[in-house]
Amino acid sequence: MTFHAPLIIDIAGTTLSKTDRQRLKHPLVGGLILFARNWQDRAQLTALCRSIKALRADLLIAVDHEGGRVQRFKTDGFTHLPPMRALGELWRHDGRGTPGEGAMRATRAATACGYVLGAELRACGVDLSFTPVLDLDYGSSSVIGDRAFDADPRVVSLLAKSLMQGLLQSGMANCGKHFPGHGFVKADSHTEIPVDRRSLKAILAADAAPYRWLGTALTSVMPAHVIYPRVDARPAGFSGKWLGDILRGQLGFTGAVFSDDLSMAGARVVDGQPVSTTQAAVAALNAGCDLVLLCNQSLGDGAEVDALINGLTEAQLKGQWQPMEASEARRQALLPTSPATPWDELMVQPGYMQALDLLP
Repeated sequence: MTFHAPLIIDIAGTTLSKTDRQRLKHPLVGGLILFARNWQDRAQLTALCRSIKALRADLLIAVDHEGGRVQRFKTDGFTHLPPMRALGELWRHDGRGTPGEGAMRATRAATACGYVLGAELRACGVDLSFTPVLDLDYGSSSVIGDRAFDADPRVVSLLAKSLMQGLLQSGMANCGKHFPGHGFVKADSHTEIPVDRRSLKAILAADAAPYRWLGTALTSVMPAHVIYPRVDARPAGFSGKWLGDILRGQLGFTGAVFSDDLSMAGARVVDGQPVSTTQAAVAALNAGCDLVLLCNQSLGDGAEVDALINGLTEAQLKGQWQPMEASEARRQALLPTSPATPWDELMVQPGYMQALDLLP
């Protein structure tokens, strides 16, 4: 029987409850995503991650930790990282007027950001951060805004590649988001269903260009809960055309594909019809996602988490979804393969101290 653990779930508190342990042991669960509510201090976070790995060493511990306003851990020694727009602004500022000086400083600073981000998280036991944001800054999206590096896909690609180099130095994989691009639409897919009416040609030439240029460096991708009706009636994360034909076929991507959070409003309508969390998960997996996220549903009784686990089990038994060996291999490839540098050692490591000095 093919093993595939596609579910990424969350937990309610700063320690594992009995229910958390039962859910994380389920063979369909492949990892969890942490939030600020799961953070008290570094010692607590480290102990939490160790307890998770003690249950199953293969569980992927992930977090949205980009810098700026999307940084889950901000105290007890964690470096306050700048929003990615700061790197784009540095790129465009040539300082003493030397052509290209700003670009070179920005790429060096981006690598430093990636290294500090990855090394600090790994020192506490976190495996993966969902970064970098590859969306373009059109100046109209409140949900993206200063999370984007720049409006120029060339600048975005080179700064993202530099940041990913820093992550790689720390032993961490990466996740480009939100494919093929969320920056053009004003609506927030957390609360609405954004629609981008541009042509495929226009999107591939601009927003999706970083995915083509970074294809060999990206280890995972997260599609947008955005509908592009001139390409497909389904949001990108539920679209075999976007994920199979374009991302994997036309752009040649071979890494893991995560769905964005299935509890978001943009994930609750497929083919114009409201869907349950299980139906959304099945649609995403069948469209080409390797992993699906369900966030902020463990609070209270966590009924939605249990419903998804049970629902996907039933869908598998009914043949509505079948595990994929290749998807499981892509999930496991995101786990770090090198030992993390312990926090106290990291603080005096010359490379880390140099990286701190290079941050914008």
